[in-house]
Amino acid sequence: MSQPSDEPPPANPTNPASAPLSPTVKALGAVSFCADVSSEMVYPLNPIFLTQVLRAPAWTVGLIEGVAESVASILKLYSGWLSDRVGRRKPFTVGGYALSALAKPLIAFAGVWGHVLGARFLDRVGKGLRTAPRDALITESSPPAQRGRAFGFHRSMDTLGAVLGPLLGYIFLLRYPDQIRKLYLFAFIPGLLGVLVLGFFVRERAKARDTAKRAPIFSFAQLSSEYRRYLLVVALFSFGNSSDAFLLLRAQNMGVELRHLLLLYALFNVVEAVLGYSAGGLSDRVGRRPLMVAGYFVFALVYLGFAIFHSAVAAWILFPIYGLYYTLTQGTQRALAADLAHPDRRGAEMGAFHMVVGLAALPASVFAGWLYARVSPASPFFLGSVTAAAAGLLLLLSRKKPAASPAR
Repeated sequence: MSQPSDEPPPANPTNPASAPLSPTVKALGAVSFCADVSSEMVYPLNPIFLTQVLRAPAWTVGLIEGVAESVASILKLYSGWLSDRVGRRKPFTVGGYALSALAKPLIAFAGVWGHVLGARFLDRVGKGLRTAPRDALITESSPPAQRGRAFGFHRSMDTLGAVLGPLLGYIFLLRYPDQIRKLYLFAFIPGLLGVLVLGFFVRERAKARDTAKRAPIFSFAQLSSEYRRYLLVVALFSFGNSSDAFLLLRAQNMGVELRHLLLLYALFNVVEAVLGYSAGGLSDRVGRRPLMVAGYFVFALVYLGFAIFHSAVAAWILFPIYGLYYTLTQGTQRALAADLAHPDRRGAEMGAFHMVVGLAALPASVFAGWLYARVSPASPFFLGSVTAAAAGLLLLLSRKKPAASPAR
């Protein structure tokens, strides 16, 4: 289904920043919208399903999320490299979204927490397979001056799905109380729709075969010194950024009712859905780093709030502010990775960014689970606040303007 693109050049080549986004970027946004409707319809319920339906201990939440994210993170590197090698991005993207869609109904039939681990592993393998090639597709379909806006649009569509998904889940549980397993089955439908949109509406530009074959085995030594410094800051931040499942557990601990967790999660995502596209365009104008520094400090304040406050009202206030952190960083940090990646190794070098984030997820989530269960529910959030503030300071003191991107 993948074929070379005949997309026209931007309508205003003298000012590419204001040109319309390419059809490929728009279609990938629609795919992510469908995929996130599917995922976020059930993701807020995963820790509750584990601890209340399957009666698993709280530490399994951290173990499952950490293992799944970390193993998938290695695939993000090598799927990116392999897509460089074969000169094709779309097959990896299709396969990844398909695996994630299939994982949802598997959880519906889980009898023990190990089954959930297997399904979440499959889901994150799908994410690992698709993420770097998909981001390379977005990059290669956008001029550098438009890149922040392209990633901002993609994040906005992604997050719009993350708003609608929990709302649909909430309505489903109102109609069918306590039927969480059936909700996992229902979540397969929008996931499948996203795969179909990807298969029929996303095109990629063909790379010359000899150029694709020249893609070397990836090594961190190939990265620029600036990119390596950037990844060190990202790793520090990620070590304190445990799974959002702990935020949901903490919200319930603060008094938020089970069914209202879906509404709370939707509210948090509304912020990025509304502001993500504008934030991406702002990063094109003022630079990526100022937005990331601001986002890290917002994260630090929110996590400090989850550590020191204990009321449901506080949870309802903190979650939308947490959405501002996502708005400022999620598209922007990918755009900065794209700026710093070498164009001939873009898939692999963007995969390196995702791998660093994902590998940090295992110690972050496992340690957070241990702290939550053995020390106090507030302790993981104190840790996250400190590491986020430290990462923000390091990024603030580092070079503020990334090196000029090589000609694409």
